[in-house]
Parts: sequence; structure tokens; C-alpha cells
Amino acid sequence: MAEGADGLSRGIVSGERQRDPEAIEARARRIAGGLDRLGVGPGDCVAILMRNDIAFLEATYATAMLGAYAVPVNWHLKPDEVRYILEDCEARVLIGHADLLAPVAGDLPGGLAVFTAPVPPEVARHFPSAGPCEPPAGSRDLDTWLGLEAPFDGPARPAPMSMIYTSGTTGKPKGVKRQAPTPEEAKASEGLRALVYGLRPGVRALLPGPLYHSAPNSFGIRAGRLGGVLVLMPRFDAEDMLRLIETHRIDTVFMVPTMFVRLLKLPEAVRQRYDLSSLRFVIHAAAPCPAEVKSAMIAWWGPVIHEFYGGTETGPVTFATSEDALKKPGSVGRLSPGAAIRVLGEDGAVLPQGAVGELFCRIEGYPDFTYHKAPEKRAEVDDSGFITCGDIGFVDAEGYVFLCDRKRDMIIAGGVNIYPAEIEAALLALPEVRDCAVFGIPHAEFGESIMAVIAPQPGVEIDPEALGAQLATRLADYKLPRYFEIRHDLPREDSGKIFKRRLRDPYWAAAGRAI
Repeated sequence: MAEGADGLSRGIVSGERQRDPEAIEARARRIAGGLDRLGVGPGDCVAILMRNDIAFLEATYATAMLGAYAVPVNWHLKPDEVRYILEDCEARVLIGHADLLAPVAGDLPGGLAVFTAPVPPEVARHFPSAGPCEPPAGSRDLDTWLGLEAPFDGPARPAPMSMIYTSGTTGKPKGVKRQAPTPEEAKASEGLRALVYGLRPGVRALLPGPLYHSAPNSFGIRAGRLGGVLVLMPRFDAEDMLRLIETHRIDTVFMVPTMFVRLLKLPEAVRQRYDLSSLRFVIHAAAPCPAEVKSAMIAWWGPVIHEFYGGTETGPVTFATSEDALKKPGSVGRLSPGAAIRVLGEDGAVLPQGAVGELFCRIEGYPDFTYHKAPEKRAEVDDSGFITCGDIGFVDAEGYVFLCDRKRDMIIAGGVNIYPAEIEAALLALPEVRDCAVFGIPHAEFGESIMAVIAPQPGVEIDPEALGAQLATRLADYKLPRYFEIRHDLPREDSGKIFKRRLRDPYWAAAGRAI
């Protein structure tokens, strides 16, 4: 297998650290042995509060050996939010980076075994606040502990997927819990993931997205076991990503559309500085990608850009190649093998082809799920076995699926449905805009009005009136934002999703209303 400029042909890389598959397996078995002796068994939960790190994957592999659930915890959460997840999943063990454990140390559930992983140098470089700190009282050092433990040598146990907690944009987060797949389900789902992730033995993969998020987690777990190279980025940086692709001769990458936007806004000289000819398969998901952004990436990187649509609950329902993207701009592709979609109206009736409604999806043979401790919540998103992620869209005559927006993000002004994603795409196409979020705010006459929050490019001053004039050449008048707010940064997850609720809620609270 070809090697990168780093000389590495196998293993996981994070910054200057490299660990080969044999060392990863040995460490995972020692962690599993220790967890087994702590009483962790099938169906139990081991929480992981870490940034992207080799130890994150080792802990995940160890947990799977015992038939237990790894529960990645979003490290952006506040202490009370972390505690909620730990209590809800009844975690037996918590493994985390020292600086992330410190803020929650005084508010952890009783009886929880806590292990501290050192903050790697590459993480500390990206996060200045992640410097040396005292580990929580009562916690144990992960490396010291696993060095004392004997490797797990018990029988192989059916391994469930990680239990991912949803983002909680409409209330408390819910744990998406799947039973360990049957051999037939495992074969079908692994084949499907191989298709949409582009993973194959000997892959040289790069993961710039967070391992606490569903699709990057699934991608990283599989890429790390295929005998090739997996490079983890502690935090996305556009130029650094190009450097890593060249250095490690990366052929497969998992991305989100926000990363495309930031790459395209690099100076042309920087974009042309790096050799990206090793790229074979780039997959993106998690948020809508403006058609202009997709076509610009294909023009730059070639026909290696792919997309899938789905959710933590549904799996990858659709798949699109670069050819699909150019043929049907704005589409998320056609159905993946075994997948089906229904488009339902407000009354629950199935809508005809081309009609816009809520998408309900399923994949035949994909392991089923429930929401941990909340089966009634599962019933709320289920229609005869078809599951909704809350997306609004339609299917055209050729079977291509188009997304309009999230149901909860849709703006209804004077009885007219307005989709923020379309307005956001138009804003992101403007050179002075670095980031944006569009949402509805209260309006006495029309019910809602359109607000756009804009983050400008560094050193650029934005005139809202001039911005509105530019948008007027691209959008119908009823889609134009009536209000603008300029901010230097927007609250965006590493997964690419904006915390719109944090931006939107104050306007509704001030009006004495909720949404």
C-alpha cells in the first residue's frame, strides 16, 4: 500500500502521535479487561467526554468487546447537560480529557468510575484553555490504569453501535439506542456504510468532524479498523486540512458543508499550494449543502464529492455522486439500497410525487432503534415503521430527493411557507459573508418575520442595506430578511449545525411566546 510523506502505512494519527493497529488493539483489550472487572457488561453504558483522540476510539473498541454501549458526550455541553446524559444512560464509567472533566467534577452522579485521559499536545495547541489541570478528585489516570490491567480474553459478544444523544433542540436530548445487529443486519448495514462512506481495506482516511457526532463516529470507528491510516483532526482548520491531505496522501474524507464554505474562501494561492491528487472519495452529510458550494467543490477537487442524507435514527437513506449533484443541483440523491421514503402532508396522508411535505424514511434490514427510556418519543416520529427526522422535502419524477428545510426551522409569514436554508445558501454565496443563520421572529401582523444573523469575513464591514440589495437579485421579495444582526461568531457545533435555538429563543421570550 502506498505510504504518505509521513512514511506511515497503517494506524491512527493525531498530531505528531502515531499508533499502529497492534498497539491500538492491545490497549483496547486492556481497557476492556479493566471495564469487565468493574462489572461492565452487555447493555451497560460507558460515557466518553473527549475531543478527537486516539484514546476515544480505543475506549469505544473496548466497550464494544463487552457488548456494552459507548456513549459519546458532546464536550460543548454545560455541566448540568452532561450530568443529565450520564444519569439518563446510567453510565457505569466515564472516560474523559482532564480539562473537560474538571468543570463537571463537582456534579457527577454517585457511583460513577471516572478515568482521566491526558490532553494530547495537538489538542492543547488548538484549544488554549485545555492546558494542564488537576484531575477530578477520585478519578484515576487512564494510561496508568490500563497498564495494570490484564487484557480481556472473554468470549466475543454482539457489539451494539454507539448510543448517540440527539442535539436536544426541541427539549432534553434523547439517546438513540439500537440493539446489537443480527448477522444478517450486520452484513447489510456494513455494506451500506461501505457504499456511503467510501471505506475499504487499506483506506487512508481523514476525519475533521467530531467523534461525538453520529456519522463521524461511525465513520471513524470503521476507518480505524480497516488496516490503513486514519488521521484525526482535533479541530477543523481549512488550510491545515489541505496540508494533512497532502502529507498523508489521504484518499477518503468525511466532511460537512460548512467546511466546504471555509475551504472555498481561502485565498486562491493557498488553495493551489497543496497536492490533493490522492483524493478518491469525499463524503458529506449533516446539513444542507448549497448547490453553488457543491459545484464549486467539484470544479476544484474533481468528481470525488459524494453526499448522503439521513439521521442518527434512520441511517443513510439517500446517496448522491458528483454526477448526481451536477445533474440535479440541490438534490441529496436517490434512495440507498433497501431504503424507502414517504412524503406526508399535515393530515398524515401520503402526498403525490413532487409535492412538498415531511419526509418519513426506513431502510430494510437496518437495525431498529428506540429512544433510551422514552419509547413514547419513538412513537412520535414513527409512521408504520417509517421514521421522520423532521425534514421537509419532495421527490421528483426521476426519484431524486430534495430537502427544503427542517420542519421546526420553517418560517410561516402571512400563511406562506419560507425555507431558511434557501436564504442561507444565497447569503453564503456572497464573498463578504463567512457564516449565517436565518430564522423566524415574532411579528404582530404576519405571525413571523425573517431575521438573518450574519458573521462577516475577517476585516470586512457589512452594510445590511447593501446586503439586502444583493439578495434581492437572487430571491423573491417575500424571502428577503426584514431584519439583520451582525455578529463575529455564531454558535455552531463542530458537526456543522448551528444552535439556532440559542439565537432565536430570546426574540420569542421577549415577546412572551415560545416556538
